Amino acid sequence: MAVESPYEVLGIAEEAGADEVRAAYLRKVKEFPPERAPAQFERVRDAYEALRDPRSRARNLLFGGRGLPDLHHLLEGRRAQRRFVGPKPWLAALKEN
Repeated sequence: MAVESPYEVLGIAEEAGADEVRAAYLRKVKEFPPERAPAQFERVRDAYEALRDPRSRARNLLFGGRGLPDLHHLLEGRRAQRRFVGPKPWLAALKEN
């Protein structure tokens, strides 16, 4: 089963402004009230939560519905390969002046 984007759930374009996102959310809430269609309402609510805040909207555009990647695991292998080789050459040049 493919994951729907919040834009598809609310029925808006990715270029939609904050007012359009809110208006689409209110239309969908009227269409799927929580007491009659709780599963549909949760989808609409989650989509609105993902798009209402500029930070979460940018995160959604960058990473899709997956959320933030786990950076700790991505960087863990690189850290294990690094070794201390002494002071940096630019640091030695700063100490001379």
